[in-house]
Amino acid sequence: MTELVSALSGASVAVFAVASMLSLGLGHSLREVVAPLRDLRLVLRVLVPNFVFVPVIAVVVARHLSLDRSLEVGLILIGVAAGAPFLVKLTEHAEHDVGLSATLLLLLIPATVVFMTITVPIAVPDAADVGAGAIARPLVVTMVLPMAVGFLVGARSPRWAARVRPALGKLSTLALIVMVATVVMLNLRAILDVFGTGAILAALLVVAFAFVVGYGFGGPSDESRGVLGLATAQRNIAAATVVASGSFHDPRTLVMVVISSLVALGVLFPVAKVLRRRARGQAGTWIPRRRTT
Repeated sequence: MTELVSALSGASVAVFAVASMLSLGLGHSLREVVAPLRDLRLVLRVLVPNFVFVPVIAVVVARHLSLDRSLEVGLILIGVAAGAPFLVKLTEHAEHDVGLSATLLLLLIPATVVFMTITVPIAVPDAADVGAGAIARPLVVTMVLPMAVGFLVGARSPRWAARVRPALGKLSTLALIVMVATVVMLNLRAILDVFGTGAILAALLVVAFAFVVGYGFGGPSDESRGVLGLATAQRNIAAATVVASGSFHDPRTLVMVVISSLVALGVLFPVAKVLRRRARGQAGTWIPRRRTT
């Protein structure tokens, strides 16, 4: 039974990422997504909070709460990994600019591969060798390639893309529900075991501070601040999981990554709902934003 649930969990993660990124590509042109990256100030506003402030926050929180070494390592991995497909769903839920979320992912995913490869051996000297290929492969297969296919198909067959996107949206939502349920089932005992260790509080603090920092760097508009806040707070669980499971023998390191992912989901969806209400309130008469899924 455990093997079946584990297989279902792995499949749901892949389906969620692929469906989300494919839908994102179908709904936007490559030019639309890449154009904002010509703005150096935007690039810096994205990179600095994600790869300077959040890693420091993770280390400070772990040390301040005196986490066990294995849990501390898991939190550091969360801190150095940015760019997650969950951002698409969160941005949709907030009814903010999904095109901007695509731009941020296009920047954060390759930056995460490079950053983790360099910093993990420095920040965690007891780690096994962390190869760029091991980090990059799942991100490229489940995120970059589906988005690229979406760009290509959307440009050549816009009508077909418009018909397919709603189904992909439903598929990604279903996969997200299955993913959360199976992750909890597989790790319930380990999650219960860390109660009282400070792990849950640590994850909560990192997510909260990361959102505040990202929101502060977000620029002049409430919408851009909201998107960057969500992008900074939602860490790249896929990349952190690859490193945690492949480079560390203590299972509690992976448990810390899992706990952080659950805490982020539990916190950021309500935050996205608040952002949506604020956006509607500022707009006066609300006009539904065109959905991407």
